[in-house]
Amino acid sequence: MSRPMTHPIILPDSRPIQESLPTDPSTQPERATKQNLNPIIHPGLVVTTQNLGHGKNLGTPGTGTARKPRSTNPLTSVLCFGTLGILAAVLLNLLFGRHPIAVLDLIAALSGEAIPGVSFILWEDRLPQAAVGILAGAAFGASGAIFQRMLRNPLASPDVIGVGYGASAAAVAGMLLFGAQGIGLSLIACLGAMVVALLIYKIADAGKHTGPRLILAGIAVAAMLQGIIQYLLTRSDVRSAADALRWLTGSLSASTWERAGLLGVALAILFPLLLPAASKLRILELGDDTAAGLGLNPKNTRLGLILLGVGLTAVATAVTGPLAFVSFLAGPLALRLCQGRSHLGAAAITGALLVTLATFIAGNVLPDIQLPVGVVTGALGAPFLIWVLVRSNKEGS
Repeated sequence: MSRPMTHPIILPDSRPIQESLPTDPSTQPERATKQNLNPIIHPGLVVTTQNLGHGKNLGTPGTGTARKPRSTNPLTSVLCFGTLGILAAVLLNLLFGRHPIAVLDLIAALSGEAIPGVSFILWEDRLPQAAVGILAGAAFGASGAIFQRMLRNPLASPDVIGVGYGASAAAVAGMLLFGAQGIGLSLIACLGAMVVALLIYKIADAGKHTGPRLILAGIAVAAMLQGIIQYLLTRSDVRSAADALRWLTGSLSASTWERAGLLGVALAILFPLLLPAASKLRILELGDDTAAGLGLNPKNTRLGLILLGVGLTAVATAVTGPLAFVSFLAGPLALRLCQGRSHLGAAAITGALLVTLATFIAGNVLPDIQLPVGVVTGALGAPFLIWVLVRSNKEGS
């Protein structure tokens, strides 16, 4: 029995229609092959009978083009390469510095062998610094992304709007006026950051216009806190002032396993809250009216996001001091690496990578001098801030 072969069907109806005719393909092999590749011409859809026969490369309506294979999710790439970058930076920090460690000695010390000098440097200095740097960098990065997405402004990071200065001012006052130290001083710094954040929010609360007012109010409060800190330093002795400098520049030099554990416990409580926070941020980005229509209370949601972002900044600042511009840099860099897709996890990974790289630079850029990590992050962030301001001025935003 001969097999029917499909000939072109041409629409609309005003043109003749050629129906499928029973034909023996063996008698017309060349024509049969050509006809199987001819397109069916129809408004809005162009496919071939060959594609219909094999079920592959189906065209899309109205375009006639084949579907493109799905590309790799940029978020996955950022998370993978960011993690590898962090591990590489930590390895460099362990090997190099004021007291370099040989690779064989590092392996032996990590395996538990006691090596005089090397084991102490590794387990009591560099590994605690690496742990605290990763945790604090992740907290700063996620916090900055929350503020920047919520307020839709790359300048809206906790270190720019004064939250970090709230923790610094409280810590300096607690140290110089009440002699607080250790965990008590860290708790005072957390409390100071929370109080200042609520004060800034109360000043700036103006419904839809809260974002720009929050940035301006934060800058004003930060300037006031800087004045308070400078006054307290002038009324203290030299030794106390030197101890207080960590709360002005930010450093990992005082990192211990105890502080790393406290920071890890705090972040284990706060980081799971990033999942619902990310979904609420996506709704808020649609606008307050749309968010309200979807059953979300914009004011209460914004306040909850601010408290979460401030909490992340406060616990990190209480351990390391204010690491300048980490919150400011992590969000925009993660946004570019993710090809315009903002993600809090990518911002956290980027923040951790920034701090670990800054730690390596701080310990190796100058021979025999260990710079505070906050100095390096500030030096990296200042040019980026100028670039953001220049670009915003050119775009008129």
